[in-house]
Amino acid sequence: MITALTEAKKNLQKRGFLDMEVDVRLDLFAEIARLKKEKNAIVLAHYYQEPDIQDVADYIGDSLGLSQQAAKTDADIIVFAGVHFMAETAKILSPQKKVLLPDLKAGCSLADSAPPELFKKFRDQYPDHIVISYINCSAGIKALSDIICTSSNAEKIIESVPKDQPIIFAPDRNLGSYLVKKTGRDMVLWNGACMVHEIFSLEKITKLKVRHPKAKIIAHPECEAPILAIADYVGSTTGLLKFTQRDDAQEYIVVTETGILHQMQKENPNKTFIPAPPNNACACNDCPHMKLNTLEKLYLCMEYEEPEITMDEKLRIAAKKPIDRMLEISAAAGL
Repeated sequence: MITALTEAKKNLQKRGFLDMEVDVRLDLFAEIARLKKEKNAIVLAHYYQEPDIQDVADYIGDSLGLSQQAAKTDADIIVFAGVHFMAETAKILSPQKKVLLPDLKAGCSLADSAPPELFKKFRDQYPDHIVISYINCSAGIKALSDIICTSSNAEKIIESVPKDQPIIFAPDRNLGSYLVKKTGRDMVLWNGACMVHEIFSLEKITKLKVRHPKAKIIAHPECEAPILAIADYVGSTTGLLKFTQRDDAQEYIVVTETGILHQMQKENPNKTFIPAPPNNACACNDCPHMKLNTLEKLYLCMEYEEPEITMDEKLRIAAKKPIDRMLEISAAAGL
């Protein structure tokens, strides 16, 4: 007799997740708490996840914080509520642990914009350059890099490299261009981008500012240069959150994925946060990959320990070196 679980596992690679019915009477918050305790599991969630997932997570953060947590946790199972490259990073740092991702199809447009075989040919054209890659990339790109960075530590990483050492920066051209301006380093940029941060509408944001003249515009550096030029503050996801906590404005136009608004509102209940609109008919800008994860998928992946992230050991070792270098530089800089 074929059970629902057998059928779901058979279709796992095609569907990306365990496609099973979840009893609507289940208290998923309580069930996830039980599974964390029984299995010595930790749930790491990115700020762009849906609010319910953020609320059941043991740690919520951006790419740097999540990497640091993945490296130091003593849990047996890491459940990564994020996208594929983030779960890969956790496996790279903690090979002895089981790493689960609720939906394998939770990919990343930015990571997909840098295929390793094409990037290797690009890198080989600049043999005297070192490669600094943004963490939003595949394990294959990490293995071709010298140092990894995040939007939180990118400036410090670049400043740690001798000024006479030429640099290739990948895969995000918008973050790269922003860092060229911030650091004064003339880097060679790979032509990749994040679909979420590329489609914000300058015209709509400007009109929104007219309607909310006291609101400050805060933006992620993956946005295009014209957007960053009108921002009152540019920073990583964590940087944006911290800015709203210490700043005295009461209104903010937030130019990044809308998931962060949940934490901003929790930390600042008396302030107003307005999602910046994209150049389509939507009122806000969600990452379709991040939002593939749901509370039901999170519960099922913890209950049955699938889908699991696995990796070739040779690739893992090669990808770990530039991440270790990043963590060393970040620790030395007090990040």
